[in-house]
Amino acid sequence: HVSARLYLPKNTNNSTQKLPIFVYYHGGALVLGSAFFNAYQRYLNVLVSESNAIAISVEYRLAPEHDVTTIYEDAWTALQWVASHASEKKFTSGNEDPWVKNYGDFSRLSVIGDSAGGNIVYHMAMRAGREGGVNEKVAINGSIYVCPYLLVPLENIEQNVSYKNWIIISSPSEAGLHSPLINPLAENGPSLSQLGCSRMLLCFAEKDEYIPKEIGVRFVEGVKKSGWKGDLELIEVEDEGHCFQLAYPETEKSQNLIKRFAAFIQLK
Repeated sequence: HVSARLYLPKNTNNSTQKLPIFVYYHGGALVLGSAFFNAYQRYLNVLVSESNAIAISVEYRLAPEHDVTTIYEDAWTALQWVASHASEKKFTSGNEDPWVKNYGDFSRLSVIGDSAGGNIVYHMAMRAGREGGVNEKVAINGSIYVCPYLLVPLENIEQNVSYKNWIIISSPSEAGLHSPLINPLAENGPSLSQLGCSRMLLCFAEKDEYIPKEIGVRFVEGVKKSGWKGDLELIEVEDEGHCFQLAYPETEKSQNLIKRFAAFIQLK
């Protein structure tokens, strides 16, 4: 049930050149979107070129036809598939891809997502923390959250379309802000100290009409209070709306943000 679109930088010359890898989860409120949409094709071409990295853009099943937890399982399946290429065995044509196998630097594996994809990134980092990595050889180095579909109790949050969407697509037991699936600060949720990555970059837009920027501030505060040991950076882009860099990747602010992402992806 899981597929992906793969990207390789144009300037790859030989198989001894090892490149960073990022796994990308598309947005769409967990109900829409596709790794094969033109907007993602265009955006990831730019990000791959700027970061000189391999990208695996994941196609996962969607709600409400499938339970939200199924989405996380699909996302984890894709991440494990990528990590399986770190095996020292020579390439086989079975379930491996030569781009990932020959060029991938698994010490520089990042997970990135916008909107719903940012929610997925959060759950991938939490699961990697619980399980001691993606597999026995590979850990998540960095995670980038772009206008992530996360919700916390705020004034009038019940009127927000993102909240209403969550109520519709979540199971009855998870419908509401008490659920750690949507609220990373939920009282019954796991400690944020378990986040299984070394670095985090959160990006929020000042005029985001779906995910209030205050959520980013609360999330950052929660991570810091948890005792998580990694490096954390929060970016707030002024006068922009939800996932603006995807809709308008050619603008100056989008280009600047993409450069920030690329620098993050390149670091060990």
